[in-house]
Amino acid sequence: MALPNRKISKSRRGKRRTHQKITLINLSTCRQCNEPKLPHHVCPNCGHYKGRTVIETEEV
Repeated sequence: MALPNRKISKSRRGKRRTHQKITLINLSTCRQCNEPKLPHHVCPNCGHYKGRTVIETEEV
């Protein structure tokens, strides 16, 4: 089985792993209720999308 000829330094290993990070989800606010929601999705809180009601929700 093949083995590496030289030890990979911590610096080189870190440079390779810089792109393996977790990115935060990009959230936007709903125009009706100002709750955070995913862009281009129906608001789970009020059920509005692009200024119109798509899903009927129970108001508390």
